[in-house]
Amino acid sequence: MHLVCKLPIKTTEEKDFNRQVVSGVHIMQELDQTVTIGATVPTGFEHTAAEEVQEKLEATARVSKNRGRIYFDITTDKLFKVHQLKSLDNLFVVVKDYDDYQFKTTKEEVQLDWQELATKLPWTNALEVWKLNNSIKKKKGRRKRTNPTKSDQCGNFSTKSTDTVPSDPEELLVDLEALEVKENQRDVSSQPEDDSEEEKHSEIQDQESGVTPLKFRVTCNRAGDKHCFTSNDAARDFGGAVQEFFQWKADMTKFDVEVLLNIHNNEVVVGIALTVESLHRRNITHFGPTTLRSTLAYGMLRLCKPQVSDVIVDPMCGTGAIPLEGVMEWQNSFFLAGDNNGTAVSRSVNNIKHIVKRTHDEGSPSGLPLDIVQWDLCNLPMRSSSVDIIITDMPFGKRMGSKKKNWELYPLCLREMARVCKPGTGKAVLLTQDKKCFLKALLQMEGLWRKSHTVWVNVGGLHAGVFVLKRTAVVFGTTSEDVMEPHTATGSQKENMKDASQ
Repeated sequence: MHLVCKLPIKTTEEKDFNRQVVSGVHIMQELDQTVTIGATVPTGFEHTAAEEVQEKLEATARVSKNRGRIYFDITTDKLFKVHQLKSLDNLFVVVKDYDDYQFKTTKEEVQLDWQELATKLPWTNALEVWKLNNSIKKKKGRRKRTNPTKSDQCGNFSTKSTDTVPSDPEELLVDLEALEVKENQRDVSSQPEDDSEEEKHSEIQDQESGVTPLKFRVTCNRAGDKHCFTSNDAARDFGGAVQEFFQWKADMTKFDVEVLLNIHNNEVVVGIALTVESLHRRNITHFGPTTLRSTLAYGMLRLCKPQVSDVIVDPMCGTGAIPLEGVMEWQNSFFLAGDNNGTAVSRSVNNIKHIVKRTHDEGSPSGLPLDIVQWDLCNLPMRSSSVDIIITDMPFGKRMGSKKKNWELYPLCLREMARVCKPGTGKAVLLTQDKKCFLKALLQMEGLWRKSHTVWVNVGGLHAGVFVLKRTAVVFGTTSEDVMEPHTATGSQKENMKDASQ
């Protein structure tokens, strides 16, 4: 079912006011103006992302109340560097944020509130950043926009290349009457093919005059149980107000500007998207059934704190997401990865070839400090006490393997990892959703491993844990764990087991 909202044509005075707002766009490369950037990050790695922002941009990031988002202030000359950060998925420039927005109690009052809000928001700076961002993407020679998957943030399903965006602000203004919202999505969409004759006539006039109207959509992400409206309601009403204010054309798929309305209880953030597809789409070209997102892989690597000359091993590398992410950031460490599945190893090799070719085309030295091997992860072809860091995405027992097999696999993996890892200084960062099985296996290996801390993350809708372990100083081969002898849990160990029920 489609909902159609008819809006009045704006007067000449209102159009002139909008022209003043949009034509206030300056060349921000010269101004280096300070703006607030928002970013979506893998849930659970907000503080890790904030550390990267501080390290590379010298900016202090604020973690949102709504998990999976951070905010930081930068000058516009650093916008290019923001796109190079490895922890961030999607970017947007903040138009305005409200820490304690007082929502009205009825839908009618809220609708009027959205209309008033759209007219008083400080749009000018955000639109300047949006235009600057488009020019940066063109200079980088970004590939044409494709159709991102549903896992991407902000619900991007299909997009329009920025090459068609007009440079003259006055060309962005257009008269419209119709606004349509699809009931099964949270976005403002365009009218279907049965547009009115008046609208068709307006489009013909636009084409004859050579004007390319700016198209937009509104995406609302809402969390909270005290609102009298749904995400669809907010996207429709606020989208209608934005359209009436700017006289932009609403189009859910072939949009030029995506206006974001993020609502978390009483926290409201209005922004303009700066990315069309997630920044995690950077290294992997050959995917497997459980390929890890590059941003999540990077977050796990930062937990390791790799040092110069460290030997870092991923014994279950799959398509190579973790070692590829690591070798691009920590080029003074050596990465060794492998898998017992030949198809997975082939995918990893192809992904490495892609990265080598890309870096060669960009003028970087050829070759990467990385090797891929097919091996038995419970009998690694490596010397004992030769590895500094072990990092891997373990089978969840969902799409790969099974819960039943994990009960046998996990203890064997931890035992072999302990053998090759350096006593006293070695570390392991392991991702799994099968928390109960993992903690039971860790209990069996208590003489070889100590759990430092756990980062709880969301992986494709599954509640998983990234377990950071430290290798004890016990030499492998001198404890009962080496022969897998069972034993009774102590009080502290039982507390660790309770984590599995989280």
